[in-house]
Amino acid sequence: MDAIRWDGNTLHLLDQRALPTQKAWIRCDDWTQVVQAIEHMVVRGAPAIAITAAYGMALAIQQNADRQVVERSLLASRPTAVNLRWSLERLATIPNEQVEDEAIRIHNEDRAICKAIGDHGAQFLDGGVITICNTGALATGGQGTALGMVRTAITKGQSLHLYVLETRPYLQGARLTATECIEDGIPFTLVADSMAGTLMAKGDINAVVVGCDRVARNGDTANKIGTYSLAVLAHHHAIPFYVAMPLSTLDTTTLTGRDIPIEERSAEELCRVGATTIAPETTPVWNPAFDITPAHLITAWVTEKGLWVPPNHAPLDVIHRNR
Repeated sequence: MDAIRWDGNTLHLLDQRALPTQKAWIRCDDWTQVVQAIEHMVVRGAPAIAITAAYGMALAIQQNADRQVVERSLLASRPTAVNLRWSLERLATIPNEQVEDEAIRIHNEDRAICKAIGDHGAQFLDGGVITICNTGALATGGQGTALGMVRTAITKGQSLHLYVLETRPYLQGARLTATECIEDGIPFTLVADSMAGTLMAKGDINAVVVGCDRVARNGDTANKIGTYSLAVLAHHHAIPFYVAMPLSTLDTTTLTGRDIPIEERSAEELCRVGATTIAPETTPVWNPAFDITPAHLITAWVTEKGLWVPPNHAPLDVIHRNR
């Protein structure tokens, strides 16, 4: 699936809020519309946000906007995903007349990064595999990160069945990952978030694979809310837990997960499903979009360069010998 299209003057984004019932495209002719698209979840997924922000800066330059103002607005749109900052820092040293070419380069590079992560990580996946949120083509510029590993494993003929968590409260798993699996013929079963432990206890799960929005220097990983719970369950059942991590997601300036800012979203996301209200109007709500999985619960981080081992973390072969 292709979710980001650039025609030289306009950015076209597949509206992920409308899936799975319709495929609607949002047209961004102005950089402020790009900021709104990121804020309002038209586009989501750390690599996709980075690509979108780069095209937003290209639009801003075409419109003679103040680059510093644009950068501040884009950075504030989604504070947890470090890829957004990485993209803008990369563009900061690029002259105005070359920003569009650099944005296209970032987009093209992400396709190659996704493929490389799939090539390095597919070997770890077989049988029942569980994932959370959406880490596929809708979240990236290519085949995806964690879902890209699944795609590559299937292409190589490995026998694999994917269990897709619905991913409350925004339902990225149910709405988006399920859509990608159906379109690509990936064998999968959708399950409620609360069913993960039971699946593991039954012996149906051989591996967990997730994406990430930011990884601290020590390996603590920020990802969609619910990832931490999944990691705890995997640890209890001695199931390998893999993080698909583009190196742009590694934030070496952040020492631990405690230092990662966690975005909190509106109460409406938790109290409504689509147009249907499921909680009383005055219900108090806490709605963090992400949680932190401590490094010691993670088996390996799979990058486009191979496996990454953070400081003070045992090499992968040692971890597997001890399981």
